[in-house]
Amino acid sequence: MTKKAISVFTAFLFMLTLCSFISSYPSNEKKQESRTERKIVYNKKKHIITLSWSAFGSSGNYIITRGGSRLASDFVSAGSTSKLEFTDNKPNADKYENYYKITRGSEFIIISLENQIFGDNMYFYDRKYEKAETARKEINSQFESIGLGGANGEWTTKRQAYYFKANVKGQTYDSGGSGSASGAEANSIELGFYSHIGGLGKVPSDVKLGSIFTRPHLSGGANATCTFWRSVENVEVMRDFAWTVSQSTSARRLLIDSTSKYISDVGNTNFWGSGGFIADTHYTSSRPNWGGQQQWYTRNTVFPSGSGAMGGSYNMVWQGCVNPPQADNVNSPVLTTSIIREKPFLFIDNDGEYKVFVPAWQKDRVGVSWSSKDMGKGQVQDLLTKWYVAKEGDTDVEINNALKAGKNIFFTPGHYALNAPIQVNRKDAILLGAGIASVTLEPTEKNIWGCIYADDKDGVIVAGLLMDSFNSTTYQIRIGNEGANADHAADPILLADITCRVGGVQSKNIQIQASMQINGNNVVGDHFWLWRADHGSQKGGDARWQRDRCKNGLIVTGNDVTLYALFTEHYQEYEVLWLGERGRTYFFQNEPPYDAPNQAGWSSQGGRVDGYAAFKVANTVKEHHTIGMGSYAVFTGTDGNVNKKNGFEAPNSPNVKLEKMCITRFAGPGNIQNVINGTGGSTTNGTKRVADYNNGEGAQPYDEVFILPNRESYPAYINMEK
Repeated sequence: MTKKAISVFTAFLFMLTLCSFISSYPSNEKKQESRTERKIVYNKKKHIITLSWSAFGSSGNYIITRGGSRLASDFVSAGSTSKLEFTDNKPNADKYENYYKITRGSEFIIISLENQIFGDNMYFYDRKYEKAETARKEINSQFESIGLGGANGEWTTKRQAYYFKANVKGQTYDSGGSGSASGAEANSIELGFYSHIGGLGKVPSDVKLGSIFTRPHLSGGANATCTFWRSVENVEVMRDFAWTVSQSTSARRLLIDSTSKYISDVGNTNFWGSGGFIADTHYTSSRPNWGGQQQWYTRNTVFPSGSGAMGGSYNMVWQGCVNPPQADNVNSPVLTTSIIREKPFLFIDNDGEYKVFVPAWQKDRVGVSWSSKDMGKGQVQDLLTKWYVAKEGDTDVEINNALKAGKNIFFTPGHYALNAPIQVNRKDAILLGAGIASVTLEPTEKNIWGCIYADDKDGVIVAGLLMDSFNSTTYQIRIGNEGANADHAADPILLADITCRVGGVQSKNIQIQASMQINGNNVVGDHFWLWRADHGSQKGGDARWQRDRCKNGLIVTGNDVTLYALFTEHYQEYEVLWLGERGRTYFFQNEPPYDAPNQAGWSSQGGRVDGYAAFKVANTVKEHHTIGMGSYAVFTGTDGNVNKKNGFEAPNSPNVKLEKMCITRFAGPGNIQNVINGTGGSTTNGTKRVADYNNGEGAQPYDEVFILPNRESYPAYINMEK
């Protein structure tokens, strides 16, 4: 990323003391939920609800009131008791529309089925019982405490998701406003770090929001290059959608009725960002403009008529879109999305139960997967019977036992500390995270093998998870065992909205061989950010080079692997190393490591070539295709004499084709000296592009033997068998 250096040492000291909840209840009452046991049991046959809790407060009866939602405008009396149990014989008809506030003296707790199922980091809103502005005010109050940069945002372990129930009787969640979402008069929802907005309807129009804004915190609000880790899906935005973001930000399955001139509108023409990803979205009234974004990947999105450019500086890829911009140096429209399965999502079905919709595979798709009244093709799974709902504090033992029992895993927002990898070893298993849920290798001496290992099985889905590392490991995530050779063409493997992060927060030295390795065949990746952190709470420069060690962001050995929206940055050797056949990548963004200390310590191919290519197709590969590739020099933590010879390297072969490549320099003295294979020119003289390299005239790289992770690199005491 092109990022301003930011001091976050103080942030790290205080990140565990961040505010976790802003109550909308009167300030003279003290909430006790964090240390009070709560339980709720629904008897479907009798339609009664029984509550129980541990003692709190000093004296007097417990007063029970009931509302239809957590922030309902009206709570009515349900009774009182001196006991630690109460049965409501006349609850609201929908079991999920019963929120009980139990008060004793100045203290109170809230009990509900939704809280019991999903935990404290998922916030549910119901317009049937709440005012239009209620959700916006609560979300924005959380943004003020955890959404900004520094101590209150980028390195916190707090995660949260905001879920909206379907509107009823023409109501919306829009409290009114006007103008760009970045302006105060717009009354926008402001979404901060590690936050997710989700609609619980079947189609986006079931949940109508006003406007959404993601506020940058650098350079006085003009720099969004560190506006990471947030997502939105399955809602309609009625007024303005100013998605001012960079990497690891996912916007999916949206209906956008209106948008300001710039999708990244912060009221400042000097704005710049390093995003981003939008998919399966329909803009109905106006064509947005990405303004000062360096790059962006847009998939299966419908725009109003027109073909003019919509902003962007270097690399804009539009795949399977209706009315995309015309092709030029910056814009790369791709007619169809060859194979895709949309990311699964949570919703409430007609029977009032929570379900997960798992979209079907589609080939050669153009436009969105849904219509105004149809969810699209796919499978509906009951959450409570088919899934294990994981909550922060759950262990790898509990999660792996649930997988073995045939359950899929829904990770509620949280920071999951692992002492062993999550092992996906059955067909069609799904891991689905909400609220940028993170699975983390904790700093224990024996935990050195990885976050997630998915075996060579049909139909596996891993989506919406951040893999973090506080300890050394072989991989962060591995798909398919070494030597995997099964054919998954009939039921491919899907990886969607995956982030791997190396470094940034831990003070101890760590060493990781590869953030991700894809050994399996027929894998589809839909939006990755693989990031060896270029900034964090610890010292940078030479200290970071030694402390945060990771050779490769991605290694692909499987065949027929297709990747959409691949962001890979700052790794210490080949950032993407591709060894499988018939690979396809649509959009790639990269910055080399800022912190290579000198040229002698950062050279490839036996020391004969300066630096490492960002995207390396091995000489053994016979067939490969990429479109839309950007690598940007930022050599700031060096001795002033570090360069990279090639942005990209590939064999000179008739069936290996790399299209629309771009290199430039953002900062620092060093340069990328060629676009590909010694051709295309150097960033010394500005931005350089190569439109098409296919069996070209450049010098083929030297043959190499690559040292890959293997079973021998696992610790001896770990049994990875079934």
